[in-house]
Amino acid sequence: MQKRLILDGPLLEITISRLCQQLIENHQDFKNSVILGLQPRGIYLAERIHQRLEKLLNKQVRMGFLDITFYRDDFRRRDIPLEANTTSVPFIIENQKVILVDDVLYTGRSVRAALDAMIAFGRPSKVELLVLVNRRYSRDLPIQADYTGLSVNTMPSQRVLVEWENHGAKKDNVWLVNY
Repeated sequence: MQKRLILDGPLLEITISRLCQQLIENHQDFKNSVILGLQPRGIYLAERIHQRLEKLLNKQVRMGFLDITFYRDDFRRRDIPLEANTTSVPFIIENQKVILVDDVLYTGRSVRAALDAMIAFGRPSKVELLVLVNRRYSRDLPIQADYTGLSVNTMPSQRVLVEWENHGAKKDNVWLVNY
């Protein structure tokens, strides 16, 4: 296994700041906008984005966590059943602008599952996708991010690993891993 660092802690902070500025440009006061972090790994980025937005705007921004386990197209095809995560959406998303947040966009299948899962909480007026890393040339579905931290060219034998310091890693880092 070979790892190559593609984003370190300071550059990751700059990237998150840029993503927050783009969100503020498009959503201004977040009056009709909500953030939904995709379980399991998108919630860490959603938490960072949420904290930064509340600090920059000096107001509360609504955020929730969305579990997509039972909406995945491979849910019943695995040898070992997937373990569900917590869904916490303490608001109605009817007629709201929803920003789905995930750490890595790969095939698009997780985002498709998130769109299905989200409908249980209402019909949004608009849905946008924010990802930290966009793995280009790997889509199975025609899904594209509205906000991207970094786009990388990858091969199917590679994986993007996002490590968060406040969730067990020594430092915030994003790695490209070759198997």
